[in-house]
Amino acid sequence: MAESESGADKSEEPTGKRMQEAREKGQIARSRELNTLVVTLAGAGGVLATGGGVADMMMKMMRSNFSLSREVLMDERSMGIWLLLSGKMALDAVMPLLITLLVVSIAGPISLGGWLFSTEALMPKFSRMNPLSGLKRMFSLHSLAELLKALAKFALILMVALAVLNSDRDDLLAIGHEPLEMAILHSVQVVGWSAVWLACGLILIAAVDVPFQLWDNKQKLMMTKQEVRDEYKDSEGKPEVKSRIRRLQREMAERRMMAAVPEADVVITNPTHFAVALKYDAEKGGAPMLLAKGNDFTALKIREIAQENKVTVLESPALARAVYYSTELDQEIPAGLYLAVAQVLAYVYQLKQFRAGRGKRPTPLNDLPIPADLRRDE
Repeated sequence: MAESESGADKSEEPTGKRMQEAREKGQIARSRELNTLVVTLAGAGGVLATGGGVADMMMKMMRSNFSLSREVLMDERSMGIWLLLSGKMALDAVMPLLITLLVVSIAGPISLGGWLFSTEALMPKFSRMNPLSGLKRMFSLHSLAELLKALAKFALILMVALAVLNSDRDDLLAIGHEPLEMAILHSVQVVGWSAVWLACGLILIAAVDVPFQLWDNKQKLMMTKQEVRDEYKDSEGKPEVKSRIRRLQREMAERRMMAAVPEADVVITNPTHFAVALKYDAEKGGAPMLLAKGNDFTALKIREIAQENKVTVLESPALARAVYYSTELDQEIPAGLYLAVAQVLAYVYQLKQFRAGRGKRPTPLNDLPIPADLRRDE
């Protein structure tokens, strides 16, 4: 089990945030052995696929350069032209192989860990210039594992190379007795297949290195219980800070709500425990809107503001509770309360007309039609 610098056991799996931060720093699993295997296999396959064309182009280039006329040889300017032509011929011949190697050299690292470009990984780290830190890395368990892996890789490749040379011994000896053109083609085939067998030797090394790199990278990202708790606090916020934020948000929402009370058409009360402020905009249509609601002290504050701004305050305990529990701020009342609220608004309108001397006193409201599913008893 890994340990942190403080000595605590890193027993917890890395969190998503920890892995994302490590990725931004360029700390992901990479296997140089896998990259070497992919490039070697692609190079060997490219030599076998394009070797014949390369060999043919080499022979044509040799013939053209060894059969120059006397006029060309005596012209200093022609030497540069022939050099450029020869270079173009050689480049055209090896270009497919070079493109293949370029593609696989990019695809190899991406196959393990995905695409990653981190500017932070390119920044110089002065801590690596510390001699003591360098000595610690040189004699660490990781360095020992890398040394053993390098020795095992050398021994394996050496054995594969000796086996390949032994199997190709007759072909290598026969090349010296073949005509030039046949010898060149034969040489390309021997080199290509030798590279293939050497690459096959790397398969075993990559099969061991890839799981090790994945495991090693995970071990580096393992966390202690304290690190997990600290990260949770940082991401979710400390409880006291979150509580203060919620309190400030409630206070801001309450101030906005109180500022909307003077715009209400009516405030319906319980009369002491609940208060709701409603407004109906005939021009916009729709249903009446809930501008403010509250209980106990907040309900008292709503009533005080309504009275200060001459907003009609009406006692209807059942309707006040129904609106309070069924409707959110700045939302329309439910359809089941349309009729009851319409009667309240009509009463408020008639009351205003009476107070202005343009009508008779309206009849007080008694039993308002409130559906059973919206009724809430105290």
